[in-house]
Amino acid sequence: MPNQLIHEQSPYLLQHAHNPVNWLPWSDGAFEQARRERKPVIVSIGYAACHWCHVMERESFEDPETAAYMNEHFVCIKVDREEHPDVDHMYMDAVQAISGTGGWPLNVFATSERIPFYGGTYYPPRPAYNRASWMQVLQQMHDIWVNRQEDVRLQTEQMIQYLRQIAQAGTADSASGWDMDTCRSMAEVLLKQADTLHGGFGRAPKFPGTMAISFLLEHYQFTQHTASLDHALLSLDKMIDGGIYDQLGGGLARYATDDTWLAPHFEKMLYDNALLVWSLCDAYSITRKERYREVIEEILAFAEREMKNPAGGYYSALDADSEGAEGLFYTWSWEEWTGALGENDEAVARYFGVTESGNWEGRNILHVAAPVDVVAAAYGISAEALEQRVKKVKEQLWLQREKRIRPLTDDKVLLSWNALFNLALTRAAIVLDKDEYMQRATAHMQWMTGNFRTKDGLMHTWKGGVARIMANLDDYAYLIRAMIQLGAHSGEEEWLHIAGDLMKETNTHFRDEAGVFYFYTSGLQTDIPVRKTDLYDHALPAANAMQAGNLLLLSLCMEETEWQAQAMEMMGRMAGTAARYTVSFSYWATLLQRVAHGIKLVAMTGEKASQHRRELAAHYLPHLFILTSKKEISDLPVLQKKYFPGESPIFVCSLQACYAPVSDVQTALPLLGL
Repeated sequence: MPNQLIHEQSPYLLQHAHNPVNWLPWSDGAFEQARRERKPVIVSIGYAACHWCHVMERESFEDPETAAYMNEHFVCIKVDREEHPDVDHMYMDAVQAISGTGGWPLNVFATSERIPFYGGTYYPPRPAYNRASWMQVLQQMHDIWVNRQEDVRLQTEQMIQYLRQIAQAGTADSASGWDMDTCRSMAEVLLKQADTLHGGFGRAPKFPGTMAISFLLEHYQFTQHTASLDHALLSLDKMIDGGIYDQLGGGLARYATDDTWLAPHFEKMLYDNALLVWSLCDAYSITRKERYREVIEEILAFAEREMKNPAGGYYSALDADSEGAEGLFYTWSWEEWTGALGENDEAVARYFGVTESGNWEGRNILHVAAPVDVVAAAYGISAEALEQRVKKVKEQLWLQREKRIRPLTDDKVLLSWNALFNLALTRAAIVLDKDEYMQRATAHMQWMTGNFRTKDGLMHTWKGGVARIMANLDDYAYLIRAMIQLGAHSGEEEWLHIAGDLMKETNTHFRDEAGVFYFYTSGLQTDIPVRKTDLYDHALPAANAMQAGNLLLLSLCMEETEWQAQAMEMMGRMAGTAARYTVSFSYWATLLQRVAHGIKLVAMTGEKASQHRRELAAHYLPHLFILTSKKEISDLPVLQKKYFPGESPIFVCSLQACYAPVSDVQTALPLLGL
């Protein structure tokens, strides 16, 4: 008999709907039940593509004896961290304080007031790895709850004080100035943590680090610091040639378990692929390297083919597992390799690093093991001939792989991640000069605005025609940024006006008491005991940093000087932190660097506005806010009185002043620092 999760939308929760545990969804009712029955609460948090979440489910949550003990002594709540990132943030902070580590599955013991008093991550079914078993932890927590209530009270009091303290962490710096010397120091901080052999930052497990890569690419553009460019390109090249990138179908996996990017954790997340497109667009703008164009197009095709909901949004993720095994869908035994090809092609096998014994757990992860020209020379053939053979083999393997049982698709649609992907579509449209991507971005934005807004406000998640769960700051921040970029480059000004309205909404419901930063949750939300001000990058850009950039750009459009002042205050408060810990504050660093170099607004009107935009897009100009308009009479303050019949002027403005208009891009370039 299914539990209460059977009525939920989340694929992760539905996976647990037939567990013998009496799981409840996150709700006021679940905590009221705990209060009424005087039981502690287990809050177990994970997500559909999480491998170790599946493992713990099989080992513990599907075990009748374990489930019976949980049902008797606890009220058990299952949470999809992607549906409730606010819940995940709070309990992750608590577990990191308790155990010094974090991750998923995240298992927390809390009171009916939602305050945690103990927690950890994965627990085995029997004592192992120097860890207690899940049953031992359950028994210990039950004993503490029954016999040591004073200890629970003291622990929860200390925990709520700690959570309130760290909720404000990072905001203590007083506002300070910064300049390009500060940004050079940031680049040095990043490069000190760089893996100069394999790319990326630090040791395994290795995450893409695309925000840090984009910072280095922009730093090179502004300073011609070749070490920044070299490491950024090395990192991108190693990733897209590695097993972390799907060499057959496109798309980046969440992270690599080794230093060389060979063995990924095979889950594919929408946001990782959006952020990789951002960095590849930057790299392509600088180098015009065809490989970067190809991968951008492959990722966007992959998302359209495998992650697009027929209604118009993009799904969240593809699972790492299929048929109960991690990576089975993506990897090849020697028999499968030769069977798909009819025989072994030695040169192509060497190119992809395929061997009879395998390169990962007896199977083969396809990756570019050696450059085409090196392999071709070793086999006495031309590089062109080998490229054709590789192309043919990829087609044969693709057809064979399509016959396999696919990993689960997490088919909920998240506003924040979709907004990031919309930014990727628009950015690719600009850099690659492809109207198709701009059309897709416009249709996607229309779908988001039509489906995530309800009578109760902007929602975080959508599935099956229903939008639910109150939106968080990152939903607003990413959506506003996507609207700004789409409106600025498409010439459709209504997106900029909607972005301005959403900014006012966030200022009303999210801004902190000092009027500087933003809480992660809305003031209208009542189910989180601590409102957190989240300032650093996780796997996603810091929402407060994105908001600072939004305030700055919208202040230029709307001529809202208070917004510009708030943005500068936010950046001034974060300059010191970003300089010291650049890896964790890369999006702040990027924004600070653009301002230090000199952000400029370029407004273009008239019949040649689109042509002028395309000419400017041929240059890599990350510090520019390029604004075009199709309207003779604009409602945007910055464009008013800037339309002249028969003319196509280009207006260039800094944060403080504007230059006289010019008539062509070549004349404008010196004003832009080129």
